Amino acid sequence: MNERGPPWAPFASHTRGPGLPEKGKTPRSVVFILSPCGEQPLVITALIEGMRPRQWTKNVFLFAAIVFGQRLYDRGAVVWTLGAFCIFCFLSSAVYLLNDVADVEKDREHPTKRNRPIASGRLPKSVALIFALIFALVGVGLSFAINRSFAGLAIAYLALNLLYSFSLKHIVILDVMMVAMFFVLRAVAGAAAINVEISHWLLICTFLLSLFIALSKRRHELVLLENNAAAHRASLTEYSSYLLDQMIAVVTASTLMAYILYTVDTRTVAVFGSERLLFTVPFVIFGIFRYLYLIHQKSEGGNPDRIVLSDRPFFVNMLLWMGTVALVIYYR
Repeated sequence: MNERGPPWAPFASHTRGPGLPEKGKTPRSVVFILSPCGEQPLVITALIEGMRPRQWTKNVFLFAAIVFGQRLYDRGAVVWTLGAFCIFCFLSSAVYLLNDVADVEKDREHPTKRNRPIASGRLPKSVALIFALIFALVGVGLSFAINRSFAGLAIAYLALNLLYSFSLKHIVILDVMMVAMFFVLRAVAGAAAINVEISHWLLICTFLLSLFIALSKRRHELVLLENNAAAHRASLTEYSSYLLDQMIAVVTASTLMAYILYTVDTRTVAVFGSERLLFTVPFVIFGIFRYLYLIHQKSEGGNPDRIVLSDRPFFVNMLLWMGTVALVIYYR
């Protein structure tokens, strides 16, 4: 081999993560590789992974207003909602990158999060911070193109996420409540983007469902990390599997009751001109019970977006619920 070392040597000091490879071996975090097409930056791939595009599915809550507000046939409303969705994708990616930089040392102690781009050393922290700032500025800037109310909610979402990342996520109970509030902000922002009123029942259902998911994720982390839980997240020391199971039981019952009451509420019936929204309740019950099954019997729950997209029964049930809702609301 050439005495000067491998062709990536000039970049090694800037791209290697913790634990340098032995001499003569290819480092895992090389930014540039040689290919038939020339030098291609792998840092772009790591950046895209750090943006967590799979978790953009959380932003579908912005579509609640246009669906339940009966504006799905309004082309203008659809365009504005899609724009709002893209803006929140920018904002959420900025938050994910910043959060991963802040938690890099703790993530390296986690059995799965250690493989994230920043924790593994594939994405330099400086690059992540630069793009987090760019995404945040682009998201906030574009939000004003929709309207001021939406822009205010977008800024609030970003500010609260920053507060959560550096402080609130370490406070027991408040940590999961803040996660649920972020989903409520998405739903409210979707309504603000098209200037429609969203049902208070829907906001309550959104909060409770999101709280259910957040508590389930905490339980998964606690079981997975066991004695190392405190090293990853300080608030986990204040939880126990029994406490989280009790909380999940309460929130599960509350979520189902809130949704059932929403479907039979006189205002809901008057708006949709039908009582048939009650027919969607079985799908909600199955979805929640299926999620509980995956948590307790399959030891999942740490990655909600993966469950939504990869568990076939859950995915099919979700499609059936969406189809039934559409039939009830738009084909009377």
